Amino acid sequence: MASPPDHQASKTTVCVMDASGHLGSTLVHRLLLRGYTVHAALHNPPPGRMEYLEGQYRNKKVKVFQADPFDYHSIIQAMKGCSGLFYSFEPPTDDSSYDQEVMTEVEARAAHNVLEACAHTDSIHKVVFTSSVTAVIWSHHFNTTSLDVDERNWSDINFCKRFKLWHGLSKTVAEKTAWALAMDRSINMVSINGGLMMGPDLNITNPYLKGAAEMYDDGLFVTVDLNYLVDSHICVFEDVSSYGRYLCFNQIINCNHNAVKLAHSLLPPSDTAISMEDTKVKQQRISNKKLNKLMVNFDVDFHQLDCSED
Repeated sequence: MASPPDHQASKTTVCVMDASGHLGSTLVHRLLLRGYTVHAALHNPPPGRMEYLEGQYRNKKVKVFQADPFDYHSIIQAMKGCSGLFYSFEPPTDDSSYDQEVMTEVEARAAHNVLEACAHTDSIHKVVFTSSVTAVIWSHHFNTTSLDVDERNWSDINFCKRFKLWHGLSKTVAEKTAWALAMDRSINMVSINGGLMMGPDLNITNPYLKGAAEMYDDGLFVTVDLNYLVDSHICVFEDVSSYGRYLCFNQIINCNHNAVKLAHSLLPPSDTAISMEDTKVKQQRISNKKLNKLMVNFDVDFHQLDCSED
């Protein structure tokens, strides 16, 4: 679906939550370029962050909110008057607590609170929920090469617990919580299940990477660049035919060349002991055809424009 007419976007107000991460902040900029008015909701901004963003967005169609996902009133305030919500939960990648089961409860509670707030916000017509490929791939069918994986699959909660795959566990439970609320409250929701998001801050401590070797061997290790991830979120929001879940990635790490390239971006050269003699290509077992069909006619020229006008 092509981008909406300027007059339509200019009358549309949407909320981005959490707007402080790489995904959220880029979504804010891109939505502004498309003519939207944006409520930028920050989960737990450090001291001075809100004031800084308010200065950055001065004279633009942005209003900055502090919206604690565990403070129902603050969520309602941030979404007031918005027709859509882009929701993501991005805990610090270097937070050691992410390796504990407690983070699963934190993400699930946050998802529950936000979807419940959406149900009581009459103006919200659509929710785009950011999830992860790790909520799709982990199950007892892992290493069963005859079975392909797409958006219809769900990670097995007990499997994730058994092998301490905390990222997959958290994303699976949070997304299932969101879907349960959406169906119960008749909320129009779609989810984007993204691969490993590439960026300058990516490092080996990223919780997505737990089980990376197994993902690679099984043809399920996928990555996505920030621009494509953002475009995908806006596409599923604007396209009235979008529904359900969408696997989002634009590269699969299934050969030695790509694996070495990724390893070099994550580790010092001395630590990347990967054999250059391995020329095997792993069979791709994961499909993003559903999203690709939707993205065919999507206008992606906006991200080439400058977002930093005065």
